[in-house]
Order: sequence, then structure tokens, then C-alpha cells
Amino acid sequence: MKIVLIGAGSAQFGFGTLGDIFQSKKLAGSEICLVDIDQKALDHVAEAAKQFIKEHSLDFTITASTDRLFVLEGTDVVVISIEVGKRFPLWDEDWTLPQQYGIKQVYGENGGPGGVFHALRITPVIVDICDDVVRLAPDAWVFNYSNPMTAITTTVLRKYPKLKFVGMCHEIASLERYLPSILDTPFEELDLRAAGLNHFSVLLEARYKKSGKDAYPDILQKAPSFFEKEPGYSDILAYVKENQQLFQTEGSTDRSLPEGMLSSKSWADRTLFKKILEHYKLLPITGDSHFGEYIPWAHEVSDHKGIKDFYTLYQLMLSHMKPKIELKMNERLVFILEGILDDSGYEEPAVNILNNGLIPSLPSWIAVEVPAKVRKGGLEGIAFPSYPKGFAALLRNYCGVYDLIAEAVLTKKKEYALQALLANPIVDRCENIPELLDLMIERQDKWLGYLK
Repeated sequence: MKIVLIGAGSAQFGFGTLGDIFQSKKLAGSEICLVDIDQKALDHVAEAAKQFIKEHSLDFTITASTDRLFVLEGTDVVVISIEVGKRFPLWDEDWTLPQQYGIKQVYGENGGPGGVFHALRITPVIVDICDDVVRLAPDAWVFNYSNPMTAITTTVLRKYPKLKFVGMCHEIASLERYLPSILDTPFEELDLRAAGLNHFSVLLEARYKKSGKDAYPDILQKAPSFFEKEPGYSDILAYVKENQQLFQTEGSTDRSLPEGMLSSKSWADRTLFKKILEHYKLLPITGDSHFGEYIPWAHEVSDHKGIKDFYTLYQLMLSHMKPKIELKMNERLVFILEGILDDSGYEEPAVNILNNGLIPSLPSWIAVEVPAKVRKGGLEGIAFPSYPKGFAALLRNYCGVYDLIAEAVLTKKKEYALQALLANPIVDRCENIPELLDLMIERQDKWLGYLK
């Protein structure tokens, strides 16, 4: 295969994806083309990759370019993981400026008005990439890791419905972290299926493989007490506890953790998470931060301290991590690529693809997150004809926002951006929303100026 990684100058993405690909015997002989607009960062990843190939006698070829047009022609696979601008300063604006206008959003990355601004900023860039893919490599698979996932995937597939564009997210992996403990059963002995919208998805089916018995009654019975004592963001917390010296270097205030952040109380309360369990009898596959972006009453019950602690730790973790290429699996991409090569039909637990009736209670044009069978010619999404009505109603509340974001990006009409904000379930006011939009366009003119 010829595989193009766009955004490969990010060592976290570049090294992690290279490590995944390098351990695959079925992908041996592939050419991997690294693309990034940052020449220095790109050179660093490319040189490390070439050295790793040499040291381990691997059968891969590495090329690198700051010009994607130079490498896209004839490619088989394009993997996108990009951000535009400086991630955290822009995220802070997405989160806090709407709050100044009285909007109670709990996170501001993918949902709520902050998610709208994020989507309006990054989606046009990814659409431009897909324009080039359609022109130079129309049969290529395109896998996207950038957020906001549902907005991006819905918009791209609205413009290019035949493009083999797949959104990829690792949140489904949270089930592996805690379900074995809840059920006292190895993860490989469980059959699980989850579905919904990206970062807004729930576990729908759970069975014990050996007996075929429904495991959901056990989950509903045991999960509440488990989460009373289990850290809510255990993956981040575990990393910090194992590497506290990185964050608490003597005399370095920028590395020190806020007092009390590692206390058990800081992490134990998944309060919105618990309400979903209680009122909908469904287990979310992610925490309060993500779920709280889509539900109007989430601000009342979300774990705000835990969310703020997570955000702080996430920035600290990324700033102090030293990524390297390792022969271990970080993401699910390689499993899918091998499944495509083999036409295997294996079931991938979570992909973001066009709905087209997979969840009948949602519009056909929305990108849904569902399991799918992997085939050479495409991904066959698993349908959920009896999707829970209560939770489907929450999902439908947000679908119109994605519709309007797609129209704003594709038509470059400011009125659709404004209407996306006014349709947003998190927005409970009208008078100052046009001013908020104008302020964000002014602050982020480089990326939102097309809406003027």
C-alpha cells in the first residue's frame, strides 16, 4: 500500500501511527508518506522513522513532504490527524467566550457553541484535503482522527458521498478499562456493541461469549457502586501517578499540579454519567466532559471539577510526554487496513460513517458511530433498528446543528453559522448570539474569515 499520513509532524500522531504500521506483516513493503506544514517537525519524525526502519530491518519506505499534492497521486490510504492554529489557546476561546455571553457549556471542544466554532474552523481545511484526494486518488480510503468528528464526517460525506471517508475515535476503548472489573470477566470473553454519535454514544448490547447470557443486567446492577470508587479519568490519572516527577519538578511552577488534583474526590464523581445510567439504563462510553457538550441540562449535573482537572492534566501530559516509535498497537487503523486487504468481514467496534438507516430514528445524512464489518470494497455498518427511543431523542436534538454546520462550511454563508448556534440545545438565549459570532470571527479571522 501507499499510505499518506497528514499531520505527521505531530510526534504523538506520527510516531504512534508509524509504530502501529511497522508491526504489521501484512503491510510490509508499503510506502509511508509523511505530510505536515511544519518542516522542522516533519523532518524530525521522518528521520526517526528511517532510523527505526534501519535498526529493526523493516520492509517499509519513508518519504516526506510539506506539499500533500506531491504525494497524494495514486495513494491507497490517507490518514488525517490535524489541528489548525494553536490548539489550546483556541480551545480556551471556544470554551470561555460563550460562557461570557451566559451560555452554560461544560467543555467547548466538540459540542455546544464551542464545538460549532471548532467545527467551522477545522472542517474547511479537511474538505480541502478531500478535494485533492478526490482529484488525485479517488479510490483511496480516508481515515480521519480530527475532531469534531461528527461535524467533519457529515460535511465531507455531504460533498463527496462516494468517498471512502471514515471517522476514527478511541473512546470505545474506555469499555476495556472498566467493564472487565465491573463484570469480573476478561474483556475478550465479552461481546459488546455500542452506537450513537461520536462522543455521544452508549453501550447497547453486552453478552458473555461462553454462555451467550445477556450481561447488561449485571452492568446496571454493578456499575454504580464501581464508579463510586473508580477514578473517572483513570487513563490520564494513571499516567500522572506513574510519572509524577515530570509534573512536580522542584522549583518549576509550570510543571506542578494544582493542589488536590490527585485526591480521590477529584476523580470519583461521574455525575452526568450516573444520570444517564439512572434515567436511561444505558452505559455511556465516555465521561462527563464529552457527554455534557450535547445535553442542555448537563451543566446542572456534570462533574465540573473533574472536567477542569482533566483539561489541566491533559495539557500537562501532552507537554511533558516524549513520544517515540514503539512496536505496539495504539489505534485501530491497522486492524482495518489488514481487514480490507483480506476482505475479512471482521467486526470493528466503532467507526463514523454515513447513517443511511443504520439508526433509523436519526436522519440518513448524519454520520453515526457504529460497529461495522470490514470488507475490501467498504465498511458494512451494523444496524440498530430498535435503538432506545429516549436516548435517540437526545441524539436527534443535536442533529440539526450538524446539518447547519455542514451548510455553513460548504456554502460559506454566515447565516447558517448563526442558525447552527441558535439551534444548539446548549444555547438558551438569542439576543447576543450574533455579537458572539462576530467576536469569534474577528478573533479567529484566519480560519473563520470565510464567513464574513
